[in-house]
This record gives sequence, structure tokens and C-alpha cells, in this order.
Amino acid sequence: MLTGADLLTKVKELGDVSKTDLATACGYVSKKKDGSDRVNFTAFYEALLNAKGIELGGGSAGIGKGGRKLSYTAKVQGNGNLLVGKAYTAMLDLNPGDEFEIKLGKKAIRLIPVGSEEEGEE
Repeated sequence: MLTGADLLTKVKELGDVSKTDLATACGYVSKKKDGSDRVNFTAFYEALLNAKGIELGGGSAGIGKGGRKLSYTAKVQGNGNLLVGKAYTAMLDLNPGDEFEIKLGKKAIRLIPVGSEEEGEE
């Protein structure tokens, strides 16, 4: 299977061919149990995007449950609670029972882990 610059070069060389022929010529084909060919379009398009510098789900940073991209925003819920989701707490390696001091500023909330150096600062 071609990747990176080799993949981009091959795609340009082939020019105006069908998507099936393109993916097959670049090596994105496997055999089914019955011996027929299966074109791996998903792998082909992901490799093509990567070759163009577009990363899809390369790492877990910024990715929440179900592969959704984290928005890094939160809304106050109808009951007045402000929820920070599991994806964020997992990124910080937080566990149930971890405690935080709440520091209020002008339209800002800072959560400082109890026992950290920042805790006593004003």
C-alpha cells in the first residue's frame, strides 16, 4: 500500500480513472474469504488525507467519547450546574474523589487541585 508522497504521486500519475481502479492501483485491496477482491476505500482515503497533511483521529488528544472532537466549551445546565465531561478529566488523569479549590474571578472559575502549589496563592 502506498502512503505519503508516493501515494500522491501515483494518484496524479493515474489521472482520471475510477475510484476503484485508483484505490486498487495504490494497493488498497484485500481478498475476501471467497477469493474475490475487496477494495479498502476507507484506508485509501485516510492515507490520502494523511498524505495531504490532514490527520484523522491520529491520537486521543482533543478527542472525546465516540471519537467526537472536544469543543473546550461548557454550558451552564438548566439546574445551574456546570459540567466538565469525562473526556476532559481523563486527559488530566483525574479520579473520582479528587478535590479542587474553586477560585472565582471576574466571570471566571479556576479549579485548583487541593494540595497543589497554586492552592494558597491569591
